[in-house]
Amino acid sequence: MGIDTRDNVDSYESQADAGQADAIFLVSMDRATEQLKVLFIPRDSMTKIEVLNPSGKSFGMTTDHINIQYAYGDGKQKSCELMKTAVSNMLNGLPIQGYCSMNMDGISTITDFVGGVEITVPDNSLEEVNPDFKEGASVTLTGENAEQFVRYRDTEKSQSALVRQERQKTYLQALLKKVQEQASEDAGFVTDLYDSIRDYTVTNMGNDIFAKLLVASRNGIADTQTVPGKGTEGENFDEYQIDENKLSEMIISMFYEKMD
Repeated sequence: MGIDTRDNVDSYESQADAGQADAIFLVSMDRATEQLKVLFIPRDSMTKIEVLNPSGKSFGMTTDHINIQYAYGDGKQKSCELMKTAVSNMLNGLPIQGYCSMNMDGISTITDFVGGVEITVPDNSLEEVNPDFKEGASVTLTGENAEQFVRYRDTEKSQSALVRQERQKTYLQALLKKVQEQASEDAGFVTDLYDSIRDYTVTNMGNDIFAKLLVASRNGIADTQTVPGKGTEGENFDEYQIDENKLSEMIISMFYEKMD
């Protein structure tokens, strides 16, 4: 998850610090083939989330944007656990073992740590604010411009979060490629990378899990999909209405195998 807060996560204490999950994706690894699959979850997906007061008392469930589930926690483990449960429930109870969230300050840190990442700009959604990001252009993202590429969206335009999600996909794929290159040359790179973003990250996964996922990524990403649905305009904010039938079919095809 990518969170819209800054500063050291150790300073977070309550809902006032938590922020929202602006980027949400689920990574799975097939233990037999050691290949990865990635499911992108639009931040405005309308689903059941749990509402809690500032002291942590639950007021029950409501239907709302999945990204604000994070805000009902503490910006740390509680927020992550709430999101893990909400995503699992949205995916028909699909088991989710781990979580990792990183706030905005981690974007520039991790980009600079890997020495920058090369991307091909997927669309023209940023061209007006930065001419360098013209559709089709090859750009090196650094700590100075990576956050703009990953986070900027024109809030005056409907469904701008869905457009931004395509840039986030591009960034993640390029970052993963660069991490693979660095790790192949330095056995301790994953540990050093993990340590570099520790102040901006909340996770229940250790270095060993990250290393396994990185090794698996060298076999290629077998499947990349987005939760099926369509963007609509809500009363106050954009909404993403999930196609439940297509989602059920996608979950079965993406995460399960038929047994003889």
